[in-house]
Amino acid sequence: MPKKRPISALSRIVARPVPGGDRWKGRLHAGFLVLPCALGRAGVVTDKREGDHASPRGDFSLLGGFFRSDRLRRPACRLALRPLRREMGWCDDADSFLYNRPMILSLAEFSVGPLAGGPRHEVMWRKDSLYDIVFQLDHNQNPRMRGRGSAIFLHCARPDPARPGQFAPTEGCVALPLPVLRKLLPLLAPHCRLRIG
Repeated sequence: MPKKRPISALSRIVARPVPGGDRWKGRLHAGFLVLPCALGRAGVVTDKREGDHASPRGDFSLLGGFFRSDRLRRPACRLALRPLRREMGWCDDADSFLYNRPMILSLAEFSVGPLAGGPRHEVMWRKDSLYDIVFQLDHNQNPRMRGRGSAIFLHCARPDPARPGQFAPTEGCVALPLPVLRKLLPLLAPHCRLRIG
């Protein structure tokens, strides 16, 4: 029986839509591996806008990530990976100076939801498993441009309740089932890049 070729650390992975399929169904190419992934519900676009449900086309750095230490042991990974904190949010309010940045939620806000007058944001500590492992991409980071898209991540795929055994599209991120994502992480070299499209 021939030996499997070992996969060396990967400096680039590529997520592409599946030809002829739903716009959000993709394949992530990682060395010799081809893995099913979910993309934005509206597919992949060149001109990304906040709230368009599309994944941005481009070549992005993985800037590091977070994991839920209450649910998982620290995954093996060469990239920076820190425990997610309960009070962490991500600002998606294009009118805020915090746009497309992490933010710390107040205790009241974390307990009862967004406070009136505060910037619109996403809560990162979720009841579902979407952000059990989550990596930030450098989309719209330097410079940050108002309304050009925020919170573009590589994260865990959401099961699709309408189709057992399959996963749902994202709001613009790239998502892999948790077991697949965990197997991919040790293969990613520091400063790995993700090409979408």
